[in-house]
Amino acid sequence: MNNSYIRIPESISIKSIEEKGFTLSSSQYMDLIMPNKNYKLVGDFLSRPLKRSDLGVEVGSINYINQSPFYFLRTKALQSYSFLPEITSESALPVMPSVFVKQNLKEGDLLISKDSNIGEIVILDKDYPNIMTSSAIYKLPVNEHKYYLLAFIKHQIFREQLDFMVPKGATIRHAKTIFLDCKIPIPNKNRDETIKFVEVLTQAIINKEKLIQQRHNQILDSIKLELTNNQKRNQFRFEYPSLNELELNNRLDATYYSEKHKSLMFPTLNYKNGSLPLTEQGLELKPGPSLEIRLLGTRIDSDKYINGFYRLVTPKQILNNGTVKNYEYIGTPKEIPTIQYGDILFGESGTGRSMVYLDDNKNTINNAHAHILRPIKGKCSLNKAITVRCIMQYYKEIGIIDCITVGGSGGHLSPSYFDRVYIPSFPEEIQNKIAQLYHNPKAKYKFEKCNASDFLDTDTEYNEQAGIYELNKTATFLKEKLNSAIDNIVNDKPVKIEFS
Repeated sequence: MNNSYIRIPESISIKSIEEKGFTLSSSQYMDLIMPNKNYKLVGDFLSRPLKRSDLGVEVGSINYINQSPFYFLRTKALQSYSFLPEITSESALPVMPSVFVKQNLKEGDLLISKDSNIGEIVILDKDYPNIMTSSAIYKLPVNEHKYYLLAFIKHQIFREQLDFMVPKGATIRHAKTIFLDCKIPIPNKNRDETIKFVEVLTQAIINKEKLIQQRHNQILDSIKLELTNNQKRNQFRFEYPSLNELELNNRLDATYYSEKHKSLMFPTLNYKNGSLPLTEQGLELKPGPSLEIRLLGTRIDSDKYINGFYRLVTPKQILNNGTVKNYEYIGTPKEIPTIQYGDILFGESGTGRSMVYLDDNKNTINNAHAHILRPIKGKCSLNKAITVRCIMQYYKEIGIIDCITVGGSGGHLSPSYFDRVYIPSFPEEIQNKIAQLYHNPKAKYKFEKCNASDFLDTDTEYNEQAGIYELNKTATFLKEKLNSAIDNIVNDKPVKIEFS
């Protein structure tokens, strides 16, 4: 966890109040402490002063359309948990070709938000010729020590500085170019070696995040390819629902019987190896526990690890690729059923996101919004459970889950409808292929003898074997090591250069 560099005084003198213009706002009396006085400003890392052309352009919602080869990137694509942009239907919107402004976005470009989630930054993982950015996003011209700067802007020390400097009170805060005046500490001891260490760690994390997305796309492509190439001779033909169909499904919502839903489900129902409902996959349903205080009696919440607390994962914390962006922690004397190795966590409401739990931590829990589908011994292998989860995610991304859910606010997929969710019966060979992209237990992470010069090459060899789970686990480990190194630099302490 990152340290906080904000100092809150225990008492305030009358003189201080007078000096602050008699304001009683608590934020005016906080201080930001940075022991290391050797620093550069963010602006010092730029290869040239910022230009108007480095800033995105606003096109207005009137130019948003349903389909287009050109996209408008919003600040929502820049998230704290990732070094890479999160390109989704919510963060990248199709726009009229006539309003598109070519910005020549290239792999390695740094994008930083000056509005909304101010100070959030990402690095582009590839060229984006058909994407333009909003007027809240700057492209930073940085050549030297790009990864060092990126690492520090991602760190708490930058966020807390910027928070102090940007005026408060408005619904949406605007940083303008104030972020250029934030301080980036420079190591006083072993300067070059320490800077290289920070940059190598940052590059390794980025490489893993790239591969996680690639593995995720490979899984989706594998599912689509297996379905497409193995169809019966039947051709899709849309028909309006019969009375028997309405009675059988016990639903009257038009979307469920729409041509879109039926056409999307047809490849599964027409799959030559057949398909079975989710309820016939050898999985036992375990509803998520209610964590309301009235039921628990006592509950203490924390965003940091505390010994003896439960580790909580909720659907909103699960990413589309099946990893967890962050955990919360709950302290309570009441015993709560925990998640077991191999369990599928499925978000019932809102997100529809899912994951397979593969951690050794036996003190992790879910909440009432996340159901557990637990493999029954002898009926559902781990690889099959992973495949089922991946197919559910595939359904989510192509729009099937949206057609099945009921209610507002993102929809609600009740377990009572699980018998209407059909899963194709993939051969074991295909299941194993999909499962290995998600989880490969044969990949072993051992880097005790590595140094800053050879670590990236060795790490790349490991990455080639690793699944999404392993890549995310090792990326999390490296992020902790990176944050620890930055904390030491900020506090003017030596950084131990090691990768174990």
